[in-house]
Amino acid sequence: MSTASIVYLSVDEAGEGQRLDNFLIRHLKGVPKTHIYRIIRSGEVRCNKGRCKVDTRLAVGDEIRVPPIRLSEKGVNEEGHIPAKSFPLLYEDNDFLAINKPSGTAVHGGSGVSFGVIEQLRRARPEANFLELVHRLDRETSGILLIAKKKKALTELQRQFKARETGKVYLTLVKGHWPEKMKVVDAALAKFTLANGERRVRVVAKDDPNALPSLSLVKVLKHHNPYPETGGEPTALLAVTIKTGRTHQIRVHLSQQGFVIAGDDKYGDFSWNKTLESSGLARMFLHAWRLHVKHPVSGEDLRLQCELPQVLLPWAKGQAK
Repeated sequence: MSTASIVYLSVDEAGEGQRLDNFLIRHLKGVPKTHIYRIIRSGEVRCNKGRCKVDTRLAVGDEIRVPPIRLSEKGVNEEGHIPAKSFPLLYEDNDFLAINKPSGTAVHGGSGVSFGVIEQLRRARPEANFLELVHRLDRETSGILLIAKKKKALTELQRQFKARETGKVYLTLVKGHWPEKMKVVDAALAKFTLANGERRVRVVAKDDPNALPSLSLVKVLKHHNPYPETGGEPTALLAVTIKTGRTHQIRVHLSQQGFVIAGDDKYGDFSWNKTLESSGLARMFLHAWRLHVKHPVSGEDLRLQCELPQVLLPWAKGQAK
């Protein structure tokens, strides 16, 4: 799509509650996501005559101003193609679905990623009028991901996440034997940017102006003695329940305590990661295992579980070869 003049888009019921980026991706067919993110961040896109952000949530009646867009056919063909893809279903009804997200797949496009789970799922389900991410998982993390099929379900499920009414448990493998008595990690987190522009998270004092309270509960499931595939390092399989859903929370909390996650390319032990990769572990061992929510319409208790991928099972048992 190319436009020689300013375009005004009005948000209807189908767009209510959507993020601005997703709304524009749906309406500006064929426009590369990199271009859409650029015009939003530069301030060229306006919402109700004001500046807006990529993650601005829209309401019925909002007016979106889109600047003139001129694109070569080559640019559209290179970046506009999104392959349709379905993902293993853990649960589905008329209101939402839960999938098993694979490691290495982003939940949505942006920041150098052309497309993610939500864009591929929309292509695979062209008849669906509404598909929106309820929450996020890191690109390297596998496991349970919720996607709303109705606006009402999206609003209620996101309310539960924000109010910390959900139960989220992850499985992870760390370097070292985690102390059984250390069951709580209560450390505030803050985002920062590296010199190369990459975003990171670190532990900060609770009175830091950018501090976000962050709480993780840790349970040791199994300790493994050193063996050759782990480079002679002991490991521990942990179940981590997060009471707050901060970016990279588990990764930073465990690393800050001196127990890095296997395969973590941001906060881990890079030399150890190379050893693990040579032994067959080519991904981060972090998996969204269990999720407890209330059904957004009926209020029924739902306890979802997603078993570890086959590639992680030998490492979880301390039997990688």
